[in-house]
Amino acid sequence: MAERAKALLVDDRRDNLLALEAILQGLPVQAVAVESGEAALKQLLTDDFAVILLDAQMPNMDGFETAAHIKRRERTRHVPILFLTAADRDAQLALRGYAVGAVDYLTKPFDPWVLRAKVSIFVELWTKTQQLKAQAEVTRERDNQWERLTELVDEATRTLRAGGEDASVEALELLEKARWGT
Repeated sequence: MAERAKALLVDDRRDNLLALEAILQGLPVQAVAVESGEAALKQLLTDDFAVILLDAQMPNMDGFETAAHIKRRERTRHVPILFLTAADRDAQLALRGYAVGAVDYLTKPFDPWVLRAKVSIFVELWTKTQQLKAQAEVTRERDNQWERLTELVDEATRTLRAGGEDASVEALELLEKARWGT
């Protein structure tokens, strides 16, 4: 069974995390809530996420600093970040969010249906990416099998061409190996 997509929710206020979890209810995504930038970075060491919903204004490490750390890591640099903030519509904050790698910047109160739609798109993209990775792995395995089969058939052909008293027996053994993938 395929791994379920996860959304990392980062906000220093528990009530905001509960609201986000409620908004995402019913989507094909597992919400993982943490209350600080530091906790988010730790969570990203062990789990893969389809999307990160990140509060811009938090004590200690704010969302911008957290996003900068996320984008510096090879493993997490491609995870889309949606900034959420209670700050008024200050264009400078939005630009700062985009500058550290955010794909969007929403101010509270935001329309929960818009957030659901955005998260759904990133979950769908993540799911398709996982499917492509799995398909690529199957293709690599088939290519390796085909290469091994070709090598065995080539070896059997060389054995038959070389002749000798046991050439046909050796060639048949090689072809049996190829047939059974051993």
